[in-house]
Amino acid sequence: MSDWLNLFVPGRLCLFGEHSDWAGAYLQFRETPGYCIAVGTNQGIYARVRKQENQLIVRSILAKNQQKTLSLPLDADNLLAQAKSGDFWSYVAGTFYEIWQNYSIAGLEIDCYSMDLPLKKGLSSSAAICVLVAHACNQIYNLGLAKPEEMNLAYRGETLTPSRCGRMDQICAFGQIPMFLTFDGEELAIEPIPLISSFHYLIVDLQGQKDTVTILQDLNAQFCGEKGEFTKGIRRALGSLNQEITAQAKQALIAGNAQKIGELMTEAQEIFDRLIAPASPRELLAPKLHHLLNYSPIQNLICGGKGVGSQGDGTAQLLTFSAEARTLAQTIIEKDLGLPCLNLTLESRE
Repeated sequence: MSDWLNLFVPGRLCLFGEHSDWAGAYLQFRETPGYCIAVGTNQGIYARVRKQENQLIVRSILAKNQQKTLSLPLDADNLLAQAKSGDFWSYVAGTFYEIWQNYSIAGLEIDCYSMDLPLKKGLSSSAAICVLVAHACNQIYNLGLAKPEEMNLAYRGETLTPSRCGRMDQICAFGQIPMFLTFDGEELAIEPIPLISSFHYLIVDLQGQKDTVTILQDLNAQFCGEKGEFTKGIRRALGSLNQEITAQAKQALIAGNAQKIGELMTEAQEIFDRLIAPASPRELLAPKLHHLLNYSPIQNLICGGKGVGSQGDGTAQLLTFSAEARTLAQTIIEKDLGLPCLNLTLESRE
């Protein structure tokens, strides 16, 4: 039996440009390519991996500290059936199937012994496990794949599941480095954003309900629909307006200008609420999100805030003025509103 290899893959936070990945792929409908800024979270999936002979074995603590195990013989029908099941194991099976079909590998054993990344909160926990599988196979079988190739395999693996993932989610493969992404049809360009100072984010679990599948169906239908005010508005929001905001946000991150980033977060949320949310009003009205963003006791502590991922009442992101302001804001939010928070710090890598 081969030795264990320890791995960590974080979740993904979209700072700006949510929904731009699928919008940028519609060459016939879009105004511009899609642009977004995304970064790996401080939280993620911790695992050890090793070779196995002719089977896929996965152990994970999924809920209430109960460990569950999946064991599958390497058969295409078995792997695809598991991928279509839609549970946690589906992401592992789908990604492994993609790699197994394209490379000469025997099998894989994964022990996900710890996970501090929340599930179903817009932080791409599904993409994280897909990337982990791709990275594990690349490392232990010496496949020589670059990170974009790992990302592509993870994306193709997740598309075999019921998930409606976007191309930005797999950016978690690069860890805690903010990336400027361009989605031009099937082409994806990735550009790291250098930082000269720290940014202190608070990720807030709104403990609400949202249906990401419905949101994506509603927005896709409107984006690709007949020309009208709604269609024109959503295309503009995900096109030229998003292009302007992400370009400004990129420069503000490089300059270390937290105040400007906060202002752009507030502006991006206003555009989303005005031009995009009406396409899926039941899911994107988001009363919990807007109550938090307008909560007066934290206003002097934050530069700005906005929704996360597909938006809705799932998760919010707040940018605070300092680490001390973040600690105080977290105390207020958890005590007054009963909403759990996670920290994300973007730091210079020099």
